[in-house]
Order: sequence, then structure tokens, then C-alpha cells
Amino acid sequence: MSDPDNTGPAPRNTPSVFGANTAPEDIERMAKHAQQASDFLKAMSHEGRMMIICHLATGEKSVTELEALLSARQAAVSQQLSRLRLEGMIKPRREGKAIFYSLADDRPKKVMDVVFELFAAED
Repeated sequence: MSDPDNTGPAPRNTPSVFGANTAPEDIERMAKHAQQASDFLKAMSHEGRMMIICHLATGEKSVTELEALLSARQAAVSQQLSRLRLEGMIKPRREGKAIFYSLADDRPKKVMDVVFELFAAED
């Protein structure tokens, strides 16, 4: 999910911002964005929405494709897509009667890369 060859998660070489040497201005910057970050994480904190993000990280999908991939009813998938769209995480594209979704930017994928590394990489 994290690299072009799909061979595994991206290596985590980025040093942590938060720790013993955290600059006060970094804490202040986070405080300014805490509500936005909280809303973003709340939107991702549902199993169905997480899996939608995982599937969309591999490329654009139609609602019908997502229903099949998630083994879920259209109403349930549409409800989760609406929440992700409301938060600006995904964007729709209409083609005839079909609606296709893709990630609006790489932030959800980056979060899922970390979640995968923390919870699923060792399976």
C-alpha cells in the first residue's frame, strides 16, 4: 500500500517532532491545527472508512467496486463516502450514471501507512 511496487510499507525515516526536545513553537503550531487534525482523525476512525481509504490508495474506484470490495450494501458505503467527502478526504468524478472516487490528497494514505506499520506490518 505504501510503495509503487506494493512490496511493503514505506520505511519510517522521519524523526519525530514530539519528544524531549520539542520546540514550544511546534506545540503552538499543533494547537492552532488541533481541531482540524481531530476532525480528520475522527473521520478516519471508522473501520469501513479506513478500508475505503485503503482501497482508494490503490487507485480510483466506483461505488459499485467499493461495495464489492467491502462486501457492504450500497447505503452503508454511500454513508461512509459522504463522511469522507465532507472532510475533504476524497473527491468524486461522475462518468455517465457511475460515480468514481479517489483520494483528494495524500494525507489519508500517509496516515494509513503509519496505521499499517503499527498494527498490520508484522502479520
